[in-house]
Amino acid sequence: MRIESAGGRRGVSRRQFLGGAAAAFAFTFVPGRAWGANEKLNVAGVGIGGMGKNNVRGCKDENIVALCDVDADYASEAFKEFPGAKAWTDYRKMLDEQKNIDAVIVATPDNTHAVIAMDAMKRGKHVYVQKPLTRTVYEARMLTEAAREYKVATQMGNQGHSGDGVRTICEWIWDGAIGEVREVHAWTNRPVWPQGIDRPTDTPPAPATLNWDLWVGPSPMRPYHPAYLPFKWRGWWDFGGGALADMACHVIDPVFWALKLKYPTSVIADAPQVNHETFPKESTVIYEFPEREGMPAVTLYWYDGGRKPPRPAALEEGRRLEQASSNVLFIGSKGVLRCGEYGDSPRLIPESRMQEYKRPEPTLPRVNMGHEQDWIRACKGGVAACSNFDYSGPLTETVVMGNLALRPEVLGKKLLWDGANMKVTNNDKANEYVNLPYRDGWSL
Repeated sequence: MRIESAGGRRGVSRRQFLGGAAAAFAFTFVPGRAWGANEKLNVAGVGIGGMGKNNVRGCKDENIVALCDVDADYASEAFKEFPGAKAWTDYRKMLDEQKNIDAVIVATPDNTHAVIAMDAMKRGKHVYVQKPLTRTVYEARMLTEAAREYKVATQMGNQGHSGDGVRTICEWIWDGAIGEVREVHAWTNRPVWPQGIDRPTDTPPAPATLNWDLWVGPSPMRPYHPAYLPFKWRGWWDFGGGALADMACHVIDPVFWALKLKYPTSVIADAPQVNHETFPKESTVIYEFPEREGMPAVTLYWYDGGRKPPRPAALEEGRRLEQASSNVLFIGSKGVLRCGEYGDSPRLIPESRMQEYKRPEPTLPRVNMGHEQDWIRACKGGVAACSNFDYSGPLTETVVMGNLALRPEVLGKKLLWDGANMKVTNNDKANEYVNLPYRDGWSL
C-alpha cells in the first residue's frame, strides 16, 4: 500500500506526541460526526477467543454488533456472551457486508494484525489492536501513517499505558530522582510456550471448526498442526514475535516514554543457536539509543527465558530483585528505580532513598478509566487515546526491530539501524526481515 498523506493530527505536532506529556494526552479530536452524550458506538471484534474476548468485554457498554473468529470452537464463549452480535468467520466479508460498524478490535495472532487493522482504517473504522501492534517494522510504520491519513482513533492493547505507574515513573525521572539514566535492564519470565523447536513433520487434519487458510493469513502456507495454536503461535517466526514481541510493549513502555526514546542506533543479540522455525529458548537483546532532548545516550538490555541482569549493588541484602513476572531497572547516576511489567509499583533503590525522596506533584493527566474505554472516548471525539499509533507505532518498531538480531543468519552481529528509513546499514541479510512478503491473495 502507498500512503499518500502522512499529515499529523490537527493542533498537535509529531514531536509532542512522541516526546513529552502530549504523547499520552494531547487534546486532539478525531474528525467525524458529533456524538450524543448517550449515543453508543457499534463495535466489532476480530479474534475473540483469547485476549480479544476481554477487550470486547471492556467495550460491553457499547453496542457489540459483530464478532469474527476463524475458530468457532475456541471463540464459542464470546459468541455466547454476546448473542446479539452477528457472527463471522472472515473479517473481509464482515467489513464488506456489515455496514453499521464504527470501530474494530483486532486481537488475532500477530501475523494478521496489520492486514485487518489496515482494511478497517481504510474504511474509516476506528481500531484497537492488541500488542504488539504488528509483526514487522514496516507494518508498524504503515499503520502509524495510515491512522493519520484516515483520521481514525487508534489504541494498542498495552493496557499498562493507561495506568498511574508509568506516569509516576515519567514524573520521577523527569524530576531527576535518579539522575541521568544511561543504562536500563528489562526482563520477563517468557517464553511460557515451546521455542527452540523444529517444524513438526506429521500432518493431522485441522478441526472442522477451524478455517486454517484464514488462520495462516498472509504468512507462508504450511500444514495444520496443534503445535501452532492456540497461543503457541507466539514462538514461531511465521506467526509471532517470541518473548520480546509478546511482552516488551508492556515492559519497556515506561522506558520508552520516560526516557523519550524513538529509534535505536544499533542492536545485537545473544542466544543459544536458533533455527528458522522458532525463537530461541532464551535470549539477551541489547539496544543502543542516542542522546535526545537533553538526555544522555542509553543502553537498554532485554532478557528472557530465565536470563536476568546483575543484582544492583544498591539493592539491600534480603530484598528480591524481581517483584513481578517481568521487571525493569533504571540505573541512574544518583540511584536506581525499579518497577513491574506494566510500570506497576515503582520504587527507588535503596529503600532509604525512597523514604527521603520528595515526590513531585503529578503533571501528567491520569486516564481514570479502562484502556478500552480510553479508546472509546477517542472514537467519540474525545482526547486522543493514550497509546494511539503515534506513540505505540514507534514503540512497536523498536520492539520488533530487536528480533532482527535474533535471526540465525545475523545472531551475534551488531546491526546498525537507520530508523527513519527502516534499514540496517551494515547487513543486507537482516534487511530481508524488515518487511516480510505476503503470500498471494494478501496485501497491506
